[in-house]
Amino acid sequence: MSKDDSGTSSSVECQAAGETANGTSGPVCPICKGVGFVHPAGPSGAPDYSRVIPCRCRQGELARQKQGLLQRYSNLDYLAHYTFDSFSPHGRGGSTPEYSRAYEVARRFAESPNGWLVLVGPVGCGKTHLSCAIANALLSNGRPVFYVGAADLLDHLRATFSPSSDVTYDELFEQVKNVPLLVLDDVHGEIGSSWARQKLEQIFNHRFNRGLPTVITTDVPADELGEQVNERLMDHDHCSVLVLGDVRGTLKMPPLPEGLRSQTFENFESRRVELSQEEQQNLEMAFTLAREFARQPEGWLVFQGRNGCGKTHLAAAIANYRLDRNEPVLFLVVSDLLDYLRAAFGPETRVSYTRFFDEVKQAPLLVLDDFGEQSATPWARSKLFQLLNHRYNCRLPTVVTTSVTLDDIETRIVARLADPRIGTVFNIMAPHYNLDVDERRPGGRD
Repeated sequence: MSKDDSGTSSSVECQAAGETANGTSGPVCPICKGVGFVHPAGPSGAPDYSRVIPCRCRQGELARQKQGLLQRYSNLDYLAHYTFDSFSPHGRGGSTPEYSRAYEVARRFAESPNGWLVLVGPVGCGKTHLSCAIANALLSNGRPVFYVGAADLLDHLRATFSPSSDVTYDELFEQVKNVPLLVLDDVHGEIGSSWARQKLEQIFNHRFNRGLPTVITTDVPADELGEQVNERLMDHDHCSVLVLGDVRGTLKMPPLPEGLRSQTFENFESRRVELSQEEQQNLEMAFTLAREFARQPEGWLVFQGRNGCGKTHLAAAIANYRLDRNEPVLFLVVSDLLDYLRAAFGPETRVSYTRFFDEVKQAPLLVLDDFGEQSATPWARSKLFQLLNHRYNCRLPTVVTTSVTLDDIETRIVARLADPRIGTVFNIMAPHYNLDVDERRPGGRD
């Protein structure tokens, strides 16, 4: 009976010489003789024949199998472009100390993962980019990493309870708890169910107690992630918490919907061959109004027109212009705004309705897209009036788009939208962009 250098004895059973455990020809491990398992040494040093453990020759293979399992649930294949080379260490729109520091700390963490790194900031601040850059840097060096969104992870764990799942719950959960580096993206304090909270707490407790390197990103203040997580973040010898941007917001509300981030003044087609001369001049005037407003947002600008005329593109171009200059903008589709407000009343939400609504009312520049059709209920009309009345009285810059006529909007709201002392209502006459044009242009129009 032979022993490996860790003190374990090989199994008495062995394959024929020249044959591995899986039946293929090749070099045979001198420790396990190709079986793949050995009997561990007992307290006395003698082999414990009641147990078997993987031989050292299988450690690499098992590690690859484990990483392969985790890789199936990771989105890193689609996030390979998120690297340190593609990240601006100066932040969006200019140099900021917080971005430069976060960039340097993340690079050092990727070179030598140790402890926990927590990236806190609003949606779009770059925290996911940095977390993926860490993961991709380690993967490129052959180091095992598991990247996953918190919500996706919980969905994967739930799916393992299905009879058709090819992986057990215990198998996946243990792999996640013990992976050498876990990158958990988009963690929220308002995880919906007690089961979900318990699973995340178990993962955090296990990894913290064993000192396993972990990267966490969140768009809520760190002290709102729950008592158990917060206790660990207070251990400054083990955790580094970096804040990128203002995290006062409590709902996941991006500055601009993903599909509109590419819509700018540069790719707006203000000249269209199918338009009449009057329609062409009208569209060019709308473009000029939007560009002038973007350069110096003052008062209100209301774009009215049928669906597909270009009003949403112009509103998005205003928002993108300001964001590119590192100026704060809040862009909301009205139906989404009402959904956010309703969600703040939910029994399990940690969001303060008053706090959220105040942030929308006080936004330095607010863009309200697709106004009018969602205000059918008294509650919706009341909330929209409160919002617009506050911004009207405070003279806060506001952009509104609507596909309904002013006659279809509540009178007291129209009185504020159409007040020439603070803003301009402009009717875009252009018809819907035809499908051929839409298909050649990313993003389309509204």
